[in-house]
Amino acid sequence: MMDWTDRHCRALHRVLSRKARLYTEMVTTGAVLHGEVARLLAFDPVEHPVALQIGGSEPAETAAVARIAEDFGYDEINLNVGCPSDRVQSGRFGACLMREPERVAECMAAMGHAVRIPVTVKCRIGVDEQDPEESLFRLVDMCAGAGVNVFVVHARKAWLQGLSPKQNRDVPPLDYALVHRLKVERPNLTVVLNGGLASVHESLPHLAQGLDGVMLGRAAYHEPAILGQVDRLLFDAQAEDVTPEAAVLAYRPYVVEQLAKGVGFYAMARHMLGLFHGRPGARAWRRILTEEGVRPGAGAEVLDKALARVSTAMAAGEPVGASQLGAATF
Repeated sequence: MMDWTDRHCRALHRVLSRKARLYTEMVTTGAVLHGEVARLLAFDPVEHPVALQIGGSEPAETAAVARIAEDFGYDEINLNVGCPSDRVQSGRFGACLMREPERVAECMAAMGHAVRIPVTVKCRIGVDEQDPEESLFRLVDMCAGAGVNVFVVHARKAWLQGLSPKQNRDVPPLDYALVHRLKVERPNLTVVLNGGLASVHESLPHLAQGLDGVMLGRAAYHEPAILGQVDRLLFDAQAEDVTPEAAVLAYRPYVVEQLAKGVGFYAMARHMLGLFHGRPGARAWRRILTEEGVRPGAGAEVLDKALARVSTAMAAGEPVGASQLGAATF
């Protein structure tokens, strides 16, 4: 989720769900230790609870970054042991660390001793030729021995040779059963399922069967409206769903505030493109935000215009996918 779930994205997701735990895009330890820390780690208080996800493989460095993150106010530090990109592999972090469970456990122990907030792991079930039944349990057990209680498991192998990062999200088969077995055989651990879940409703059977949580990544980014159901379905049956329209109105003050600080409108608008996916006016919504939102000086009036066009389409009962000529100039 690098370059996707930045602070503006997370602020949008927070107006859709007050309860879900939000995760940052992965930030490398080197970037934090040698870069612009405030730019990389700053977040809005509305984002709580929010976890910082880091990439690294040196215990001293991961501990140092954990301390910095705790000082910034993060609620959790999550070590990424699942990203399969070439850039990540060359830096000796991400999914390639599935081959080095001892190293991962050393990093987790160092972080755990450095901070009071939870330190957690996000991993795959294995890489390349590894036997997932061995690689997953070995990594989990070694990290549990280092004091880790929470594991987010992407239920696919990562093929570091032969598949692109995009293919690694779809081609390796999902093995949900193995993740469920992990929970059954390690009941004292918190096991969260990731991978292939397209909606909150798809997550419910896994929770009913005993898993402790689910993580939605690209599904929540491309169709953020699904997060509007999270609080009711997963936390409080009496809660009301947050509609896309309500989310826009709730997010608007944040947009205005950030514009006043010099943030470009499209830096925020790009995260909203899929908000009305599958609804009347969705095409016009995307068109107005992309065409007018990138213009110099674009502001909240573009958001208002796009929302008005959606409201018109809904009132007219416009079918999804219908031609919306002239929508960008409504």
